[in-house]
Amino acid sequence: MRRGVPAETVALSRPFPAPLRIAPGGIAAALAALMLAGAPGCSPDERRGANPALEPVSFADLPGWAADRHAEALVAFRRSCTRPMRYPAQAGADAERFGRAQDWRSVCAAAAHIADGDEAAARDFFERRFRPFRVVGKDGDTGLITGYYEPELAGARQRSDAYKVPLHTRPRDLVTVDLSEFGDGFDGERLAGRVEDGRLKPYYSRAQIVDGALAGQGLEIIWVADPIEAFFLQIQGSGRVRLPDGEILRLGYAATNGRPYTAIGRELVAEGALALETVSLQSIRAWLRANPERRRDILDRNRSYVFFRELRGEGPIGSQGVALTPGRSLAVDRRFLPLGVPLWIDTPDPLDPENPLRRLTVAQDTGGAIRGAVRADLFCGAGREAEERAGRMRSPGRYYVLLPLDPSRAAGV
Repeated sequence: MRRGVPAETVALSRPFPAPLRIAPGGIAAALAALMLAGAPGCSPDERRGANPALEPVSFADLPGWAADRHAEALVAFRRSCTRPMRYPAQAGADAERFGRAQDWRSVCAAAAHIADGDEAAARDFFERRFRPFRVVGKDGDTGLITGYYEPELAGARQRSDAYKVPLHTRPRDLVTVDLSEFGDGFDGERLAGRVEDGRLKPYYSRAQIVDGALAGQGLEIIWVADPIEAFFLQIQGSGRVRLPDGEILRLGYAATNGRPYTAIGRELVAEGALALETVSLQSIRAWLRANPERRRDILDRNRSYVFFRELRGEGPIGSQGVALTPGRSLAVDRRFLPLGVPLWIDTPDPLDPENPLRRLTVAQDTGGAIRGAVRADLFCGAGREAEERAGRMRSPGRYYVLLPLDPSRAAGV
């Protein structure tokens, strides 16, 4: 779903530690993380990444494994089974370390025969069909875990005094370029822009779009009341809009203007407006509301702008093309892990420090700021509690990947 700076424009942008969203589906970030992180430049080798070490462990080694509700994770996993496994861009000939196609077809076929809500059968399925591996990157087995959510805004289909802030669908003149077609050094990288006099130029910036660069083209998909909430919706990459008659319109990520993402939280910390230790979605929002005369300047420092599409049916939709499951869908860096793999995460819960978030999730999303072998963004769902958790979630954590059981292959990992 996610997130404001999608995987497609990773070379140009996105954030986060972002999550703060989004990728097409997108959703990618803890807002705070998203807001604090920039998009440092990478060499071609760094962009390709390096295979993380996969250290075999037992299910008994997974903290809290026995206490999880495995049937919930099975629901998310079945959704991923509807999509073919896509290996990390950098895996190349080593892709089979994540399981052969027939391995995944076999486990997906078995998952289809388990009754919904059968906790014992779900746990038995994962323990019999998979083997867990601790994921270890170049900086060890601990990395940043953040969260993202699906916001809800008030809006209308027609502009009025109450609803003046437009959200746009993808412009017809927006061109995206898959750089991987031009050389191996650009695997997974994309650019976005517009063609002018036969040359690809940067697309309009956030400031230019807010000032009317797209006016008169009929691109306004919806009008909302609050520019601050519209900004955060773009960071998340998808969300809901409640119309005056009570109807809920669901919006999903469609594209980005390709401009570099600038974390406004980092900008506020640099100016001394916020202290680093207090930065969160909540503190940034409060500052913007308390300083209306500075709001436009701060928001426009992030030149990235996200375009939306109206969604029908279940959602939000992650980068894998399946509906995300609250608390069970994870955004990861596809350079290191393929979408569709189950991942056991172990990280603090910002809303309940005494009880860590230890649960089985599925890699189903990406985000431009989700960068690293041990780096993830947990989709927290919709509503006030999801917003609170996602907005404050920025903690060290570990995860373990579950791969289809094949002793002859696993022994060589």
